[in-house]
Amino acid sequence: MESDEGAPPEAPEHAPKRPPEHASDHPLPEPASDRTPPKPASDRTPEYIPEGSEAASPGGFFVLRTSPPPTGGDHRPLARLYAGADPAGDAPLHARVDRVAAAIGAPERRVGASVAHLGLVARLWSTALGPAVLHGRFPALDPAEVHWDPALTAPDDLWWSGTGTLPGTAAALREAVHEAHLVPLHAAFARDGRISHRLLWGNAGSALAGALRELTRWARAHGRPEAADRAAALVRDLFAHPDLAGTVRGPALRRTSCCLFYRCPSGGLCGDCVFDHAPRTGLERRPPAP
Repeated sequence: MESDEGAPPEAPEHAPKRPPEHASDHPLPEPASDRTPPKPASDRTPEYIPEGSEAASPGGFFVLRTSPPPTGGDHRPLARLYAGADPAGDAPLHARVDRVAAAIGAPERRVGASVAHLGLVARLWSTALGPAVLHGRFPALDPAEVHWDPALTAPDDLWWSGTGTLPGTAAALREAVHEAHLVPLHAAFARDGRISHRLLWGNAGSALAGALRELTRWARAHGRPEAADRAAALVRDLFAHPDLAGTVRGPALRRTSCCLFYRCPSGGLCGDCVFDHAPRTGLERRPPAP
């Protein structure tokens, strides 16, 4: 029986190739659809950088705006989404799932929901883990101060109106992201429609592993091996929680389940998928790849 987990961040146009079985050489592919040309420095929206720290960062999913993006948008505090207290009810989340499902041609709503969920979870992990690793502190990310627009993609989908920061420890990351965001976010997705908690925690584990790969790749490319070591230590501690334990395996942090993205017309296997061949092709009965 196929498992019911996972998906690539956002809505990719194609599935990434299988990565090598080495954690240090297994970066999370960056979805091209979310990449935009850099703006001139004077035209950029401010992003979170701790005072006294260098500005260099991996960019992409790790960018956290500290004011609304210049493109505008209909951002709303995530706290309202989690509590079901938004004036529009759950409509913003429904709209996000609909948008993603249409973009990937999802044959089932839960496939679109999985992809939409993983995109947001990847953003939440990245905006906290990145500065925690590189600067030793990270934004407090109170759900009432993290504003989200379901119609936009990274980095314009989120902006943070807060000022408080937390120490870059596994305990602080777990409280700020896992407990304050992921637990209520999963409840919100459960209200949207039929979707298993195993799938949602599998997405959370995959997104955390993906953030680690990207940080490791960036740190080594920029001559900061100590940052790669710190990222690995923090993520190892975060995976010790029962909700995340067992969601990935091996040095490559390969998922222990599938994301269902292969069911889409243009779908395939994600780079960290549990399957070596897409189900229902007959190839899944072959021995697993080494």
